[in-house]
Amino acid sequence: MQDAVIVSTARTPIAKAFRGAFNDLKSPSMAAVALRAAVERAGIEPGEIEDVVMGTAMQGGTASTNLARLSLLAAGLPLSVSGQTIDRQCASGLMAISIAAKQIMVDGMAVTVGAGQEQISLVQNTHMKWTASDYDPAVVKMAEHAYMPMLQTAELVAKRYGISREAQDAYSLQSQQRTAAAQAAGLFANEIVPVSARKKLLDKETGAVTFEDVTLSIDEGNRPQTVLEDLTRLKPVIEGGCITAGNASQLSDGASASVLMSGALAAQRGIQPLGLYRGIAVAGLAPEEMGIGPVFAVPKLLKQHGLTVDDIGLWELNEAFACQVLYSAQKLGIDPAKLNVNGGAISIGHPYGMSGARMVGHALLEGKRRGVKYVVITMCVGGGMGAAGLFEVL
Repeated sequence: MQDAVIVSTARTPIAKAFRGAFNDLKSPSMAAVALRAAVERAGIEPGEIEDVVMGTAMQGGTASTNLARLSLLAAGLPLSVSGQTIDRQCASGLMAISIAAKQIMVDGMAVTVGAGQEQISLVQNTHMKWTASDYDPAVVKMAEHAYMPMLQTAELVAKRYGISREAQDAYSLQSQQRTAAAQAAGLFANEIVPVSARKKLLDKETGAVTFEDVTLSIDEGNRPQTVLEDLTRLKPVIEGGCITAGNASQLSDGASASVLMSGALAAQRGIQPLGLYRGIAVAGLAPEEMGIGPVFAVPKLLKQHGLTVDDIGLWELNEAFACQVLYSAQKLGIDPAKLNVNGGAISIGHPYGMSGARMVGHALLEGKRRGVKYVVITMCVGGGMGAAGLFEVL
């Protein structure tokens, strides 16, 4: 079995959903930016790519009809390049890279792409209304809370496992501060490709819609001036609850892509890879506790590879909600100094299908800067799952 290595990564900046720079940018065009840049950075001929695997959590509207195929065409890749779109909710981007790696390791492909995207601005409202109207009683009979919204699952986790509002706000402040420091130090610069787009502007008083041309070169979500008092003053989304706009992930738009190839081909061409794909583990649990999915997926992953928590030099645990990060990290025994070192979805943003792909690229680049050997990317997954991927930094 041959090795699969990641040789390049590229992503768009992450824009605020609905009111950000990408609120009128179609999914294929947005994802195409990341695809083109990743291919260019890899130094390969586009026609060498055998398959593009793209993760997307909400496949509808502009993100429908096999978005991977549409996006690669929008990126100008040849008609000979194939594409597939996959959905494991917030782990979709991570799974796309895993599948792209296994196509090299098992199926003998030479070059593949793993990517992820989410266009919340143009898809989420319609998608959620459609989903809400089409519950299947057979599903609910088996799992009463299978359709429970993510916000409610976070409230349940916080209450059940005693994660205080104070602890959540303190963690969220740390996330904002770490991202602000990383942005100031230019630590995201090697990932991001500037994007020019037409932004929709809505006059709330008159309802008039106008447009302006914008170029986004950094993530929009970080609030570097945040202080703890700002977070503690926020009202919970649900009355009597503890989840606020400040201690939960941001709704965002964005895309990320990585080019993979066989280790032998990379060596033959003198290409220095960013990292080596080692493996992935997934686990299921009660849907209402989906936030603690990493608690079940990570031990499976480490056991598969004969590693311990302390062997991992860097952890990216998706910040869907501060409460689930805090519980999962504490339960797993992860050193806070190795966890989400440059912030996460609370401060950067969370385009669902993109996040896993972004986290892989960032962990490999940051891992190389820090000289660590292993990085783990893990997240909770809607519907009651956890996923965790292991990569070796090269």
